[in-house]
Amino acid sequence: MEMTLLNAQVGREYIIRRIDTDDEELDSFLFSLGCYSGEPITVVSRRGNGCVVSVKDARYSIDGQLARAIVV
Repeated sequence: MEMTLLNAQVGREYIIRRIDTDDEELDSFLFSLGCYSGEPITVVSRRGNGCVVSVKDARYSIDGQLARAIVV
């Protein structure tokens, strides 16, 4: 069963399976953060409709749209 970061458990490391978006600019933005297939990612905390994630030794606050696009 596939899930997105919106459904991911806080504190657990996941491997990004794919980025599910039709927006090339959004794809490029996520890639620049280190969010791409095969990369480990951890949800550090939830904030509103988004979350704080840890990827490539950095933390980022992402909104619900971005969290839905990252399939783990």
